[in-house]
Amino acid sequence: MRFKSTLLFAAMLLGLPLIVSARNIDLSTVPKRDTVQLTIYNSEDLTLVRETRSVTFKKGVNPLQFSWANTLIDPTSVQLRFLSSPEKLDVLDTTFPHDKPQMLFWNVQSDFDGEATIEITYFTSGITWSADYLVVAGKDEKEVALDGFVRVTNHSGEEYEDAHVRLVVGTINLVQKIAELAGVSIDHVKDLPQRDLYRFKNEAAATAFGGGAFFANKLDEKQIVKEGLSEYFIFSIEGTETIPNGWSKRLRALDAGAVPVTIQYRYRPQEYGERLVRMYLMKNDKASGLGASPLPDGTVRVFRDNQRGGLSFLTAQSIKYVPIGDKIELNLGPDPNVLFELVKLLAFRDDIWMQVNGASVFRKVGQPGLQIEANTSVAGWDDHEIFSQRVRNYTARPIEVEVRRGFPGDVVFRSGLKPVQHDYQTVQFTAPIDAGKKTDLLFEIVRSQGHNAKQNNVTLEDAQIKP
Repeated sequence: MRFKSTLLFAAMLLGLPLIVSARNIDLSTVPKRDTVQLTIYNSEDLTLVRETRSVTFKKGVNPLQFSWANTLIDPTSVQLRFLSSPEKLDVLDTTFPHDKPQMLFWNVQSDFDGEATIEITYFTSGITWSADYLVVAGKDEKEVALDGFVRVTNHSGEEYEDAHVRLVVGTINLVQKIAELAGVSIDHVKDLPQRDLYRFKNEAAATAFGGGAFFANKLDEKQIVKEGLSEYFIFSIEGTETIPNGWSKRLRALDAGAVPVTIQYRYRPQEYGERLVRMYLMKNDKASGLGASPLPDGTVRVFRDNQRGGLSFLTAQSIKYVPIGDKIELNLGPDPNVLFELVKLLAFRDDIWMQVNGASVFRKVGQPGLQIEANTSVAGWDDHEIFSQRVRNYTARPIEVEVRRGFPGDVVFRSGLKPVQHDYQTVQFTAPIDAGKKTDLLFEIVRSQGHNAKQNNVTLEDAQIKP
């Protein structure tokens, strides 16, 4: 028969026949798992497996055999503990036979005859997961239905029936933990011998999964963990699923039926290019019917009720890890019903300074005593430009437009649009645009040049600009 991650129990009595009860396990019977839990951490190709089995022990020494043939189980990570009657059971030793390289034996001392529940934990690789989301907007686009799914792929060599599946969402800095355990700097972790690296990695991962999470009895317990440079969340899929070897299985992880959504039009050339894009904005919080956990990286597909009994596809995009309380931002692309253009209305130059005879003597044009000679040159000036950010809204509803523009150099931004500084060279302002209307959002840029330039940032001034 084929043994894969199997546990065998042999009652050995010298010179006596083998006598076992109905729940005893001999060399021809493989005990079925009572429970199995998979905690999958994609970034390190690492899955923590915790399984429980019921075994009937005889008083005295009981040999237990564990095999991982044809699997990706890491034998150095295998651990055994007793969930029931731990005070009457003890592991005397663990043996790895030289002639059976994919097998180990535990000798268990039992102080009683009877059944006990054992737990075996180990790390395996070859199990991965990926997330995807389905967003369906109503016809008024005020709410969306958001469904989340997880696809688990198993190439570990082992099949897991009726498994509780947990996903590690976020970041665990295992390298830092390995360095601490090994007593070396982070830069020297890669130089550790392979066997030591595996051992420290498993120990670091066990610690990172929360200690209590590693040995927790509640299989569906959710935890948020923030520790050092690590921040992660253990996300539990409801119910149990069978994950066959060599298969992928799609599991429902999230079902939110009425998530409020805000529509905003954005111009952010560094993020979206030189175009105005339409955005769906949501929030991962309880008020939105979300917020129970962070949302993992994944692909979002967005549809809208087309009012003809069907759905219209809007976009598909990838999102990064969304912490609790953070925004979900979906870019739907340009809207042909909203036109957006920048129009220069006026340009002029003033505050001109001249350099006299090549020396460090400057005179402002218009000052008394300034004579324009052959050796007099223009040293500095201010360029003024008045723009209209023109928006035409041909939709049947009012919209909000956010504009974010960068202005290098020594710049004064004058406007009555109540702008704010996104950073030291970038200005941002927001304005409502009525349905079916054209709106000119006016602002003036004053850029100091040459001798006039004193800094490299934008200064905001509140002023009403006239075209």
